[in-house]
Amino acid sequence: MNIKAWIPNFFTMLNLLCGCVALVFVSEYSFYWAFSLVCLGIFFDFFDGFFARKFKVAGPLGVQLDSLADMITSGVVPGFVMYKMLVLAESNTRFNPSLNNIETLQHQIYVWPLLGFLITVGACYRLAKFNIDTRQTDSFIGLPTPANALFVVSLPLLWNTVECPYQVVNLLMNKWFLLSVTVVSAFVMNAEIPLFSLKIKEFSFAKYKLQISFLAISVLLLIFLKILAVPLIIVVYVLLSVFNNMTHKKASV
Repeated sequence: MNIKAWIPNFFTMLNLLCGCVALVFVSEYSFYWAFSLVCLGIFFDFFDGFFARKFKVAGPLGVQLDSLADMITSGVVPGFVMYKMLVLAESNTRFNPSLNNIETLQHQIYVWPLLGFLITVGACYRLAKFNIDTRQTDSFIGLPTPANALFVVSLPLLWNTVECPYQVVNLLMNKWFLLSVTVVSAFVMNAEIPLFSLKIKEFSFAKYKLQISFLAISVLLLIFLKILAVPLIIVVYVLLSVFNNMTHKKASV
């Protein structure tokens, strides 16, 4: 029995477990713990690939397990979070509703909020496409599901964040805005938008100036804006990639 071959799969299973437990917290409107578990799951997701490459044990089983785990942590969880946000927006209930309000919400079925699971559908298609797309070995085409999951699950935390302007808070309580975010989220994951890789194989600012600049911006945003920085970092990542693509196209003309 090759123990090394099971180490990456062990981390993949931890990722899956984090996603399953996160679903429990989302069902109870405990968005902070759900966010923390998604972050932990993505952390484990990074290390399953890291150890698979380090031990040279990458194989088809690991690829399938990785996608199935990501489907829960980065697919079902953000879709469920968006559903719960839409329920709160539909009922005009704030992020920290009273226990009575939570019990009332849990015993009602809302139809429109079910559209939040379009994020899950988009993530499923993105993961299936990623497994057969040979163009995404060193970079990404479309927003990766873990990045999209971080963006979505961080949104409800902004409702009680001091750094978040009240205009943004009110916007996040608007069901039409949330539905727009849902559609854009599902689209961006599957759009033909090349996104630069964050892998830095050697410290060379000339070669990796885009990646290093992005990481520096991310650190500064986290220091000054805290949790508000999380969705902004994802937006900055997409915008920098689009700008980088436009720059390269102009340079090649």
